[in-house]
Amino acid sequence: MSDVSPLVSADWLAQHLRDPDLLPVDIRSAAIDGGGEAAYLAAHVPGAVHTDYARGGWRAVKGMASGLLPEPAVLAKLLGGLGLTPAHHAVIISAGASVNDFSSAARVYWTLKVAGHDKVSLLDGGMAAWQGRPVESGLHAAKPAPDYPVKLRADLRSGVASIEAAIANGSEVMLDARSEGYFAGREKSPQARRAGRLPGALHLDHRQVYDNATNRLKSEAELAGLFAGVPDKPVVSFCNTGHQAAPNWFVLSEILHRPATLYDGSMSEWTEDDKRPVDVG
Repeated sequence: MSDVSPLVSADWLAQHLRDPDLLPVDIRSAAIDGGGEAAYLAAHVPGAVHTDYARGGWRAVKGMASGLLPEPAVLAKLLGGLGLTPAHHAVIISAGASVNDFSSAARVYWTLKVAGHDKVSLLDGGMAAWQGRPVESGLHAAKPAPDYPVKLRADLRSGVASIEAAIANGSEVMLDARSEGYFAGREKSPQARRAGRLPGALHLDHRQVYDNATNRLKSEAELAGLFAGVPDKPVVSFCNTGHQAAPNWFVLSEILHRPATLYDGSMSEWTEDDKRPVDVG
């Protein structure tokens, strides 16, 4: 396991830009933050490569499930195409504009971890935190690299079979990261066949982990207090498509060091089979 910090500051990144093993990865996407590739081409952290989170193949579609982890071979090409090798320390850079683009960064971070790449951090505050520092414009082409040697980590991901077993024996906490309306079943995502939540799930809206005034995660002390009511068991973070679940997973696993997985299929996959139960109300 790596001792790399899950969050790095803009000051830290500025001091390490010349490190030969550093790879800044700009994930801005117009569908998420309104700027995307155009904003990257106008100004980005020097040396940063770009991949569009919404359009770059970070989430696979299968049936109703629209946020699945890509197959290993696809993931290997995606990561290799960025010039990423196991030696690199990847720093993920979002826009730093909202909890939605923080969710994108947390999901990319989780994807790299699941692929077996531990040397990854998020730029705390995203590109907004880089304001006032030197930037590049235009495209910074990725250095050629072979397909990444993906080694999937099952300890960070949950699927239907493990969810069914955990619900049956009560071994894990199902934690719903969506808004209260989705949790209660008053609202339904177009990606889900039925409204509701995983049986026995608890609720913690992912927006609560984020400070809108600073566009950063809340302090570790605040986050510890926020999650204090979640029972001391392994946690499964879920939502509709595995996007909003990423911040809660990131806080639990990487900041609070609690055992946690992310269910990338989430309710879009779970509700495909009418035999799988859901709770409402």
